[in-house]
Amino acid sequence: MSRATSGQPHVLIVDDEHDVADTQALKLDHHYETTVVYGGAAALDTAGPEFDAILLDRRMPDVHGDEVLARLRERGYDGVVIMLTAVDPDLNILEMAFDDYLQKPVEQSTLVAALEQHLDRSGEDDRLDEYFEITSKLAVLEREKSARQLESSAEYTALEERAAELEARLEAEHDDFEELVETHRSISRGSV
Repeated sequence: MSRATSGQPHVLIVDDEHDVADTQALKLDHHYETTVVYGGAAALDTAGPEFDAILLDRRMPDVHGDEVLARLRERGYDGVVIMLTAVDPDLNILEMAFDDYLQKPVEQSTLVAALEQHLDRSGEDDRLDEYFEITSKLAVLEREKSARQLESSAEYTALEERAAELEARLEAEHDDFEELVETHRSISRGSV
């Protein structure tokens, strides 16, 4: 993990609403070094390996957050990306390469907890990262969609099966797996 010159992880905050982006930066001020940009194009110009994490809004008028995410991953950015958005999730999130999905408004404690969890273990075990990425998507969709909608999605079913497979392996390999899962589940991914 790269660290900013202060020794703290460096977080890029991306939102087209200046007040929202600046508020997120204030929420993280004591925990992380932050850089704020106002829009998708600015994110693409600024983002790079010097950032440990990116908080990314989805609905931005210049370049949509989904496209920013796809382009960053295509360019090889492998840091943590947390979608921080007011957009209600749909089944299309199943194929997106983010690490977590938090719906605005997000309390400071939730934001810090999500970043800590992802940054503390980032790169430690790719399967653990994949498990939490998948379970985040499943949890968000289970809150927003009916059981019937989810059951009709082959992608959703495949991810459920992959999560169960990873869970069985990780539980056997990580003594603290249940504690990690409990911490992950305690993070509120819905709006407050």
